[in-house]
Amino acid sequence: MSFFKRLFGKKEEPKSQEQVEVKKSLDEGLKESKKGVLSRIAKVFTGKRKIDDDLLEDLEEALMMSDVGVDTTDNIIERLRKRAVWEAYVDMGELLNMLREEMARMIVGEDIESALNDHKVFSVDEVESGDGPAVILVVGVNGVGKTTSIGKLAHRYKSEGRKVVLGAADTFRAAAVEQLQLWGERVCVPVVSQGMGADPAAVAYDTLESAKSQGADVVIIDTAGRLHNKVGLMNELTKIKRVMDKIVPGAPHEVWLVIDGSTGQNALLQAQQFSAATPLTGLVVTKLDGTAKGGAVIAVCDQVKVPVRYIGVGEKMENLQDFNPLEFIDSLLPESFESNQ
Repeated sequence: MSFFKRLFGKKEEPKSQEQVEVKKSLDEGLKESKKGVLSRIAKVFTGKRKIDDDLLEDLEEALMMSDVGVDTTDNIIERLRKRAVWEAYVDMGELLNMLREEMARMIVGEDIESALNDHKVFSVDEVESGDGPAVILVVGVNGVGKTTSIGKLAHRYKSEGRKVVLGAADTFRAAAVEQLQLWGERVCVPVVSQGMGADPAAVAYDTLESAKSQGADVVIIDTAGRLHNKVGLMNELTKIKRVMDKIVPGAPHEVWLVIDGSTGQNALLQAQQFSAATPLTGLVVTKLDGTAKGGAVIAVCDQVKVPVRYIGVGEKMENLQDFNPLEFIDSLLPESFESNQ
């Protein structure tokens, strides 16, 4: 019996109304991705087919067309092909369970059962900040929803009773500073800024000084939304980190890349380029609602090996959700195709 069959066969604990609403929002947000994935993969699972190389080739094509990506698709198909040798799955339902299982493995790694059973969503309580606030540095290109995500994160953490300070270190564009200031006003958190053209490291320094003096719990620093060359990016972020470490030792404690999930494989390319330029501790994947390219999340996790912290599945504040691999796959693929036809 596959892991997913055992897992979904368990009697679930009753969910709270909040959990029900979050899952409903996730299902709704991934509706287009699910529709796109199903329209291709369902054809592979339709009718009585012999599970052989022809079927696996059709499945391979369907996954690639669903933005799972060439390399990740190859990994999934190769694992399914190897399992076909020694696992006597006999019907399409079992193959579907194995597909779900291998997708999960691409997201969380080889120790899938432990990773999914023991999965915990990110909490700033776990950030060891020592003497000072937890500091999160946010990177990403323009247009991916970086500043909006920072605003939503500020709202989330403030709603949890934490004191939040934002730093407008994306000084390359005046609009970026203004947008963050607007978000600060909207969610009622202070924003430290120096305007367009200021030294980003100086803004970061001032932000941490201000945050410490205010007794803040969390600091989120917005950085320039440019995908400049690796050396330039690394030098700029290194300088920002160096000056922040003088105020709060060990800062930044988290470095998150924001990517636009609706761009599919381009999001993967950005993740690869940024991770090559600076160590990343997490990803925020935005704009998954209204797109059929949710499969790209699987490719990014597999190829970049950086955990997804949050996903955006709508415009509302609460639509920036904790990333739960199991629920993500559950919303992307059905337990069976019979119930979706």
